[in-house]
Amino acid sequence: MDFLEIARERQSCRAYDPTRQVEQEKLDAILEAARLAPSACNGQPYHLTVCRGEAAKAVAKATMGMGMNKFAAEAPVLIVISEEPYVKTAALGAKVKGNDYRSIDIGIAAAYLTAEAAAQGLGTCILGWLDDEKIRGICGLSRPVRLVVTVGYPADKPRGKKRKSIDELVSVVE
Repeated sequence: MDFLEIARERQSCRAYDPTRQVEQEKLDAILEAARLAPSACNGQPYHLTVCRGEAAKAVAKATMGMGMNKFAAEAPVLIVISEEPYVKTAALGAKVKGNDYRSIDIGIAAAYLTAEAAAQGLGTCILGWLDDEKIRGICGLSRPVRLVVTVGYPADKPRGKKRKSIDELVSVVE
């Protein structure tokens, strides 16, 4: 698959096949894609915690507040992305420019991870609705949890994408 095929294929998966486990080599590939993602000053201000089994079930439950993300319980793998400190150069740039490079870097890493998962035939969903304190306790983390990504084999066929037209989304200035 080329990148545009991956972009067309990838969607937020909200139904997983609970009978199929994610093979280690596929998990390794998606983690490697996240590792290779660009980040400000190559700082990679995040940590990935892979949760399977009971840990995955507990993390999934910590994303289900107020009836949200019920499908997370079906995913065999959940990847918790927590925030790490800036490297000094990125910290200086963030302060001078008033930009939150960590959040940008975490988003890029999540995009790379989910794109490679699609290339591997896996479904993913990026979850921002979560209980930070509970997930930190489950995973033994001391830093803030920013995202949780569900990973598994989709149980449903892909849906059509609903996106803005290119004219609504893009301006050209010369």
